[in-house]
Amino acid sequence: MMNPQLRAIVRGMPKAELHIHIEGSLEPELIFALAERNGVPLGYESVEHLRSAYAFTDLQSFLDIYYAGASVLLKEQDFYDMTQAYLRRAEADNVLHTEIFFDPQTHTVRGVPIADVINGIHRACQDSPVSAALILCFLRHLSEEEAFETLEDALPHRDKFIGIGLDSSEVGNPPEKFSRVFARCRELGLHLVAHAGEEGPPAYIRTALDDLQVERIDHGVRCLEDAELTARLAREQIALTVCPLSNTKLRVFDQMHDHNLLQLLDAGLLVTVNSDDPAYFGGYMNDNFDAIFDALPLGLSHAQRLARNGFIAAFLPQAQKDAFLATVAAYFARHAAAHGAAQ
Repeated sequence: MMNPQLRAIVRGMPKAELHIHIEGSLEPELIFALAERNGVPLGYESVEHLRSAYAFTDLQSFLDIYYAGASVLLKEQDFYDMTQAYLRRAEADNVLHTEIFFDPQTHTVRGVPIADVINGIHRACQDSPVSAALILCFLRHLSEEEAFETLEDALPHRDKFIGIGLDSSEVGNPPEKFSRVFARCRELGLHLVAHAGEEGPPAYIRTALDDLQVERIDHGVRCLEDAELTARLAREQIALTVCPLSNTKLRVFDQMHDHNLLQLLDAGLLVTVNSDDPAYFGGYMNDNFDAIFDALPLGLSHAQRLARNGFIAAFLPQAQKDAFLATVAAYFARHAAAHGAAQ
């Protein structure tokens, strides 16, 4: 367990969150409130009954309930309320900048206009003191043709999102399945990221880099199984958006003390800490930092490095990135001496 002073420093430090699925921040209380507002029947009799169903054995068992929860999102205001609730939690955890994933196909298949999805989320971001940007994700269990259709439908709102991601069921849906649509997104000047190397093999990380030409790897924790790939990620400083509580909840690692985050850092990788789907996986940013610092021999220098990495890996103009990094440096300069004296 980390000492109380280090815990306070880690919880209070400036953070960037780069791997958050906004639909995965939908807490059971809000699911029930939106279900009542929209007249959507739920297969759960209470908030407690729904929360008790969050017993996942793998990625697919999580996705099944994730999509069921999203069924209550029908109107622009629903997306606004969900995003506003997440941003309040992010602000409380000292998140200064966040890059939010959203899955339009989860909603358009139910007849929700893509404009309502994007406008609701974007409007909430505009109303928050937290710096926020949107990344539109394609569902990889669907076809590339459907991804192309989603992209075309989203382009009238191009000014409201900065990038494209790839998520949902990884196994059996390799990144190269989406090579052509990612090439189109690259032509449009969008930032590119993809989930790879969580449940899928290290080869998926390689093809995400080579075929999709992504700038960040979401998860990527299985890279250590391939020494050459690990060396490349370190050499090119390709950021990994690691999600500790998610990794243990979905049994990528059996327990937090089995997590390889420290090994990733020791290998020179640009590791960041994120919450993934916090309503389902047991916590937001500070909960993830608490869990990993309690389980692994991490100290003040690791905290500063992880804080810096989040902003280094962010899709921000250099001047804004430098300003955030200066805030991190000033924060740790204030706390380093006091922490050293207490040890």
